[in-house]
Amino acid sequence: MATFVVRGGTRLSGVITPQGAKNEALQIIAATLLTGEEVVVRNVPRIRDVLQMIELVKVLGSEVRQLDDHTFSFRTRQPDTQALRSEMFRKLAGNLRGSVMVTGPMLARTGKGYIPRPGGDKIGRRRIDTHLQGFRQLGAPFSYDGREQAFILSSTGLRGTYMLLDEASVTGTANLVMAATLARGTTTIFNAACEPYVQQLCHMLNAMGARIRGVGSNLLTIEGVSHLHGCEHTILPDMIETGSFIGMAAMTASDLRIRNVSFEHLGLIPTAFRRLGITLEKEGDDIVIPAQEHYEIESFLDGSIMTLADGIWPALTPDLLSVFLVTATQARGSVLIHQRLFESRLFFVDKLIDMGARIILCDPHRATVIGIDREYPLRATTMTSPDIRAGVALLIAALSAEGTSTIHNIDQIDRGYERIDERLNALGAHIERTTGE
Repeated sequence: MATFVVRGGTRLSGVITPQGAKNEALQIIAATLLTGEEVVVRNVPRIRDVLQMIELVKVLGSEVRQLDDHTFSFRTRQPDTQALRSEMFRKLAGNLRGSVMVTGPMLARTGKGYIPRPGGDKIGRRRIDTHLQGFRQLGAPFSYDGREQAFILSSTGLRGTYMLLDEASVTGTANLVMAATLARGTTTIFNAACEPYVQQLCHMLNAMGARIRGVGSNLLTIEGVSHLHGCEHTILPDMIETGSFIGMAAMTASDLRIRNVSFEHLGLIPTAFRRLGITLEKEGDDIVIPAQEHYEIESFLDGSIMTLADGIWPALTPDLLSVFLVTATQARGSVLIHQRLFESRLFFVDKLIDMGARIILCDPHRATVIGIDREYPLRATTMTSPDIRAGVALLIAALSAEGTSTIHNIDQIDRGYERIDERLNALGAHIERTTGE
């Protein structure tokens, strides 16, 4: 198990560029299965989850070539349906929740789908009902094999339909859109997710010859086509990594420039950090965060405590609430962090309390942070990363703490952040990666 040893209390400075968006990359790689022609994808983050997704499409018959550090070529002349039941597919899919998104393309091209129990973060129940109900409406009924713990789907030909999703699931929307592109007739998806990741997927599919209208809204109309062709696509910068760097700069009182962030796709992220009192300036497509000794949390206009809550896009992304929470620990004032969508993402706060943070965990979804306004630094400690986003929040806490902290299970952080230790060390951090037995 890999570990970070972090010597905190050092201010950082310099320029850092966010990697390609993890969540977009997983969808885009799945979409390459929809055509037998070459698809070139640029700005691919080389992180564990994405590399596992690349291995997954290889198992399904994709020819993959790496053109440079972050550019890959994919070509799937004929998807291998037999591989869906292979031990290698089950192993890869079981370690990666994003694996569910190969189902839509496989159903569209081969009429076969197989969904073993997906892996991913342990952040509470994450159901796939939206995917399965949508596939059934498109003409791909499913059954559950209790022995294999897998859903088995088949279709003699997908047909367009109207569907109202029971939740605006990002991966569910992506999966159903991909399936519908090759379905016969027109599919209308209401209550569709409209995150930038889904928009990017739709733009790529349209570049491949799909006919998708309503991109960026919660009502998508997909007119099925007989085939799709190849294209080139560039993945957006990762908004979650951008937000993580903003919080890190504030916590460590660092002067930082975050380069090429695609500001128009950040939604409420800059606004939410400003509500925590953090100064950030837009310069071109960069974000500049000057060193701040103090930052003060706003109150609502009626004087009540500020609440930061996640929600469906364009509301605040849930993937950054862990970062907002840790950043607030050194602010002046108080804030209620409300994690609506997942019930286990706040359980890492006990480690922050051990470090000296003032946090009241109200219930699995809400925590109140009483900022200490740098009266004292957080204390170094030993901790374990429970998931990707909590892991980077603990890393931010360790960077600001006095003394040397140890973070175990950093494989979780590596799932979402590319060479984060090397990149932060280039800014002046002191992070050592060790590998235990």
